[in-house]
Amino acid sequence: MEQITIEKILCETHVGLERQGPGSMEMTVKALNFIGDLCKISRVADMGCGTGGQTMVLAQNLPAADIVGVDLFPEFIDAFNAAANKLNLQDRVRGIAGSMDALSFPEKEFDLIWSEGAINEIGFEKGLNYWNSFLKKNGCVAVTCASWFTDERPEEIDRFWADAGCELDTVGHNVLILQKAGYRFLAAFALPESCWRENYFIPRGEAEKAFAEKYPGSKTVETYLAEGNREVELYSKYSKYYGYVFYVGEKI
Repeated sequence: MEQITIEKILCETHVGLERQGPGSMEMTVKALNFIGDLCKISRVADMGCGTGGQTMVLAQNLPAADIVGVDLFPEFIDAFNAAANKLNLQDRVRGIAGSMDALSFPEKEFDLIWSEGAINEIGFEKGLNYWNSFLKKNGCVAVTCASWFTDERPEEIDRFWADAGCELDTVGHNVLILQKAGYRFLAAFALPESCWRENYFIPRGEAEKAFAEKYPGSKTVETYLAEGNREVELYSKYSKYYGYVFYVGEKI
């Protein structure tokens, strides 16, 4: 019998999704609009790019840019490159498998480093500090990061994120981290709830249902889906306390 791992479930349930986390085309474009003259951006990296939903939006709005997407899962990169080919963007958009905290690019390589829904995996502060060296002077960084909207919140949701290994901070605290990491603060704005519900939770739920039907009786699958359902329930209950926030900064 085929072994069902968490990595396998994650890949199979997310590889067919347009986005592997909360977001939207509109929010990607909104963040871009804080950056300045987009026609001058020639080199871009999308860290934790997934299958490239946001990356293709970047390519369509950055006419002079060559873009590289980096993701740990080869399955996502295969889908990424297929999407680039389908949109005839393959000459300037390519995906490579790799870790966003162990990059092999030269220093000061990029005009823009992008990351939606991925920086939490390595830590907001660590990611901003590490990626800084790969940006040109006056290059920009734009990331979404799960953040607290309030200084205090119910213990249940606080514990959920702590148990998940994610150390969330408030928006104000994260802006200070951005500045201490060597960036001039340009913008911070929260993603609307539709980016979670309609654009992520609903399509993810449909993919998870199909996966469960493919592997009936698997305790690993049942546990994974139960945890996912709990995430959805807690967001519905506590969305006023937290969400994804776009942070945009310019390297000093």
